[in-house]
Amino acid sequence: MEKEVLWNKEFIFISVANFFLFVTYYALLVSFPSAAIRNYGATGMIAGLFTAVFLVAAIIIRPFTGPWIERRGKRFIMIISLLIFAVASFSYSFFDSVIPLLILRFIHGIGFGMATTITGTIIADIVPESRKGEGMGYFVMSSNLAMVLGPFIALTIFRAFDIYVLFWIGAFFAFTALVFGVATRLEKEEKTTIMKKQPMFEKAAMPISLTVAFFALSYSTVLSFMAIFAAERGLGAESSFFFAVFAVVLILSRPFTGRWFDQYGANVVIFPAILLFGLGMLSLGLSQGAFLFFIAAGLIGVGWGTLFPCFQTLAIQSVEPKRRSVATATFLSTLDIGIGGGSLIVGALAGGMDLGMIYAFSSVYIFTGMAVYYWAQKKNAISIEGTQQHREA
Repeated sequence: MEKEVLWNKEFIFISVANFFLFVTYYALLVSFPSAAIRNYGATGMIAGLFTAVFLVAAIIIRPFTGPWIERRGKRFIMIISLLIFAVASFSYSFFDSVIPLLILRFIHGIGFGMATTITGTIIADIVPESRKGEGMGYFVMSSNLAMVLGPFIALTIFRAFDIYVLFWIGAFFAFTALVFGVATRLEKEEKTTIMKKQPMFEKAAMPISLTVAFFALSYSTVLSFMAIFAAERGLGAESSFFFAVFAVVLILSRPFTGRWFDQYGANVVIFPAILLFGLGMLSLGLSQGAFLFFIAAGLIGVGWGTLFPCFQTLAIQSVEPKRRSVATATFLSTLDIGIGGGSLIVGALAGGMDLGMIYAFSSVYIFTGMAVYYWAQKKNAISIEGTQQHREA
């Protein structure tokens, strides 16, 4: 039997737009906390706010994005969201104090929250059901690759140039994402007028969404404070390549993990990924030199890099197609709560506790996540069975 087509023009364009969206996101995510301390004299707690405010805005806007998509159509909302994101990226260069930048971060987060919801929804509709795990895995890999390029650019530029150089580069990437979004042509949609008020969160997707937030709380500590940790351990030069190792291991494993998910089920992939993620965080906390530092990068890459697309696929599969936008919004909002919460917690702890110790202790936290996922996958199995019965009826 011939495989259904996965790599069509729409899939490629949306994935490329998503890539440049996340390059900008990750570049600013890893550099803003350090810039806040170095350039603007902020405390560790205020530095954490540059991440938290951005993600709070994304969390607030996402529940509204699903209904807007149903009313105005996917392409319209995609272009508007990418436009907001691009204009906000361009505007950073015109401010040099904490309060205006925090306000701008909030606006930027609105564009990001809308854009990530709509791109995930479009991809979920484009990818054939028989290749859902594989297709979602490759789409998420576009953001994983951005996770490499964004921090690499940010940490390299931040050491050699002013933060404003990074702002201009981020603006260029954001406008590139907008160009690919505008160039994407989708099938004509019928805009709907919602007579009955629909839930803004998808209940069926909540167990898996809470699970990804649980793990994201730990992963956020790597994203937000890697530059500071690497400098403390004398690994500043190596820090730019941490996410490169992360990506190489992820790319090598992705063709296998996506297919295993489709062929053998989620548990075969997710439980080992949790174990590798925890071992990676333990290795990172114990690292004093480049060897263990890069071993940690590889373990975290295959661990977290596998968990995220698997969880997103499970969240989407738990609902009917018409609720995918709301399920995506629910999933990403809870993810952002985990990332934002982790940044704030570590920002508060960093002043009195070694970051390496925080990373090492977080491995125990991750291992307990196996029980959290066990609970969530039981709930998710019930939701998927109910959705399939509804379709058959």
